[in-house]
Amino acid sequence: MAEKIQIFDTTLRDGEQSPGVALTANDKIEIAKQLERLGVDIIEAGFPLTSPGDLEAVAAVAANVRGPVIAALAHAHPEAVDAARDALKDAARSRIHVFLSTSDIHLMHQLRKNKEDVLEMAVANVARAKSYCEDVEFSPMDATRSDREYVYTMIKECIAAGATTVNIPDTVGYTVPEEFGAFIRAIFENVSNIHKAVVSVHCHNDLGMAVANSLAAIQAGARTIEVCVNGIGERAGNASLEEVAMAIRTRSDFFKFETNIVPSEIYRTSRLVANLTGMSVQQNKAIVGGNAFRHQSGIHQDGILKMRETYEIMDAHDIGWPTGGAEIVLGKTSGRHGFKARLEALGYDLSDEELSRAFLAFKELADKKQVVDDRDLEALVADKMRTTEEVYHLESVQVTCGDRSSPTATVRLVAPDGSVQADAALGTGPVDAIYKAINRIVQVPNSLTEFSVNSVTEGIDAQGEVTIRIEREGRSYVGRGADTDIIVASAKAYMNALNRLLSVQRRADSEVRTSP
Repeated sequence: MAEKIQIFDTTLRDGEQSPGVALTANDKIEIAKQLERLGVDIIEAGFPLTSPGDLEAVAAVAANVRGPVIAALAHAHPEAVDAARDALKDAARSRIHVFLSTSDIHLMHQLRKNKEDVLEMAVANVARAKSYCEDVEFSPMDATRSDREYVYTMIKECIAAGATTVNIPDTVGYTVPEEFGAFIRAIFENVSNIHKAVVSVHCHNDLGMAVANSLAAIQAGARTIEVCVNGIGERAGNASLEEVAMAIRTRSDFFKFETNIVPSEIYRTSRLVANLTGMSVQQNKAIVGGNAFRHQSGIHQDGILKMRETYEIMDAHDIGWPTGGAEIVLGKTSGRHGFKARLEALGYDLSDEELSRAFLAFKELADKKQVVDDRDLEALVADKMRTTEEVYHLESVQVTCGDRSSPTATVRLVAPDGSVQADAALGTGPVDAIYKAINRIVQVPNSLTEFSVNSVTEGIDAQGEVTIRIEREGRSYVGRGADTDIIVASAKAYMNALNRLLSVQRRADSEVRTSP
């Protein structure tokens, strides 16, 4: 039987550090439950010390997800370690992940401490974490740019202090596969107590080699790979979960390892993360990109029709890609059972209430489109099943515009007290007019920092999916909306982002009122 490689997913921590991403506690729970279905071994749920909201979100994940180990990050400081402990108190299986820089450039310019003091900090806080939790991980940050002997010493001392996993981070994506593999082998050769810990790796993608470096590391003896869904994360992102998992599975003849990842859940996980983070997957992304299993060349098409394996090394069905609606074609005459069956085939398990809401939206869409395909359904479900608390509800929007008139928008919102509030505004364009009218009602100042429109499917009757980001007091909020009318989709997206902002603001206000 092949040896297992553990998959440590840090989408909820390092992935959330992607600029512009801000996940709510409900978002994190939803993603974590899907990661559990995917077969992830360890979920790093967040960095509790960063804010009361993140501590609350990590605690919510720990309380609601029982299968995988739930990890919380802490820098080597007692307050951070204690926050991680508090966030993990309800976890079935918990891990405190302590990190501290080891490279000269970080010690000199960031920490401004000498090597002896930094070593003492690392050991003391690993020991503190160990007093709270049996499973402790330690990461010497920026290890690949550090003095090797110093890294060996720190790893040895931290294992002696109680670390059960030592993670070797390529924090700035600096290393290359051959070099990184040699580094991992050298750790096994130079750290006398390394047999007491699991070696993990955490690779960034600044030079496009995060997955290659991770795979080189397991060949050299590492047994845990830290990844993010869709490869998101700081700067250029992290090693991609789906690429690592499918490389090990597809080339089992070479790697001779296996993981607990359930391939059929990969596609759904990718789409969920893209939806909740607002980070779209690039078309040519390996495994989950829109073009990953599309063929345009006549030669390729001929080969695929004769035998799929001529130009595909993986089966899209194995990864959970939808079949394109070949079994059930949906339109305005389709019934609830056919609709439910298609959603189940796509991996969606909706409650009766959610199904009813989605079915009504489907019927409205089917009246506008002759055929509703799987991409339409995914956009529809994503739009209707958002977990954001709806503080204000968009009841209606009406716009007049043209090259001879000033764009004017009238909106009607249902306020938190149930009253219907309406207002109108002029704008430089129809979307600007809508947003100004909404702002006149909601009165929460913010800045629009990103606005993008994508066609969900081909054709003149395609749905438009709008993704926006707004910013207030240095924090970003993502909003998404889909509709066959891109003006309506724009309004939905803005309301989705505003409701996220308002939900966070309400929680903050509540914390202030209840604090001693």
